[in-house]
Amino acid sequence: MKNVMYLFLVFSVISCNGQKKNAAKKVEEPKFTVTKTDAEWKKTLSPLAYEVLRNKDTEPAFVGEYTNNFEKGIYVCAACNNKLFNSDSKFHSDCGWPSFDKAIKGSVVYKTDSSFGMQRTEVMCAKCGGHLGHVFEDGPTATAQRFCTNSISVKFIKQ
Repeated sequence: MKNVMYLFLVFSVISCNGQKKNAAKKVEEPKFTVTKTDAEWKKTLSPLAYEVLRNKDTEPAFVGEYTNNFEKGIYVCAACNNKLFNSDSKFHSDCGWPSFDKAIKGSVVYKTDSSFGMQRTEVMCAKCGGHLGHVFEDGPTATAQRFCTNSISVKFIKQ
């Protein structure tokens, strides 16, 4: 009887693990409503914006236009004008890039980023898939999130 119970337990564990693996395979990449060819992106974006937004590069720290901007307004995707962050979600961070504690609901998508031997969460525009930066769970506000965002990936619209 013990052998039967043991086999049942092993079979149950294997079945559950198989279901998890199959469920993970069914996750689809997001479908972006704004799509362009590489040549079209290169025509509409500056060379640095292209490298950051399309090739997931990072602008140098402390040089971005919006790192120390705290005016009232909204931040939109530099590639497609999708509304991403309200200025009231921006906070001062010593990381060298603009930091926000939340994105506008539905404006961004997330992807696991294992590049450079690190485990991070990439943040992309939900409309065009442009690379914005990364989100970390070390923010100083109530959300505990820090959306570390490349200035070149966003445009600021003053209120």
